[in-house]
Amino acid sequence: MRAVAFNRFGGPEVLGVADLPVPQPGPGEVRVKVAAATINPTDLGMRAGRQAATLESMEPPYVPGMELAGVIDAVGVGSNWQVGDRVLGIALPMRTGRGAQAEHAVVPSESVVRIPSGVTFEDAATLPMNGLTARRALDLLGLQPGQTRAVTGAAGAVGGYAVQLGAESGLRVIGVASAADEALVRGFGAQDFVARSDDVASAIRGSVPNGVDGLIDAAAIGMAVLGAMKDGGKIAAVRAFDGEPERGISVDRVRVSDYARNQPALQGLADLVSQGKLTLRVAETFEAERCAEAHARMHEGGIRGRLVILF
Repeated sequence: MRAVAFNRFGGPEVLGVADLPVPQPGPGEVRVKVAAATINPTDLGMRAGRQAATLESMEPPYVPGMELAGVIDAVGVGSNWQVGDRVLGIALPMRTGRGAQAEHAVVPSESVVRIPSGVTFEDAATLPMNGLTARRALDLLGLQPGQTRAVTGAAGAVGGYAVQLGAESGLRVIGVASAADEALVRGFGAQDFVARSDDVASAIRGSVPNGVDGLIDAAAIGMAVLGAMKDGGKIAAVRAFDGEPERGISVDRVRVSDYARNQPALQGLADLVSQGKLTLRVAETFEAERCAEAHARMHEGGIRGRLVILF
């Protein structure tokens, strides 16, 4: 099978298309004939060697990719899926060295759900990782309807889902993004919008003078957001949060791997897509042979939606 792969760590130039053996599903697993797989910042980190210590026990070439959509073409013992089922799902390449950016990928049965009716493979592939990250972040905050939550990076893939999920949960959502993205973020359901600045905390306080109850730091701003929080507030950080919180503020790291087998959570996201309450966004698609170009485009930033590899 063809797979986007690399044998050494480095920039986009280390990527190529490799011919690898087709994997076989084990007990409780399914094999997906992948039609579409996204590129996320975590894939760039894997390729650059940020998790080299984890990968060193696995045999290269390594295949990135954490989100996929396609058709099940083989099932392991104990799986209740059928060959031919159209699914979207999440993969964890750091556990096996082989991720979603390949013609075939094996994942646990609980890591996939059916693609909603009328949704294309490329659109469906943008939901699992980013949607579950937003869902996990919201669950960690544990806020109640009527409480206030800010989202940094609100125009991004995780941030956009976080805004929509918060609005659907009855929260007052303050979206933080580039000034040019205000209409987009408000369209996701943010009641208030704050343009990104060097003093984001003060800007948020301008909308919520007493501070917000919770904050999802999808833009990885870090310590600079503390001033936006009310005493005892909660922060869900999608990346490592450097520094010590203050005033009883708690910080939880969002790890999507915690929800990789949370099928009810993934199904809930798919249901919201069916109801028109979650927006799937594809920025651009690439054939597998253009994988280095796609990763370079991801490095440029400013993408609204996801870059998708097609097989």
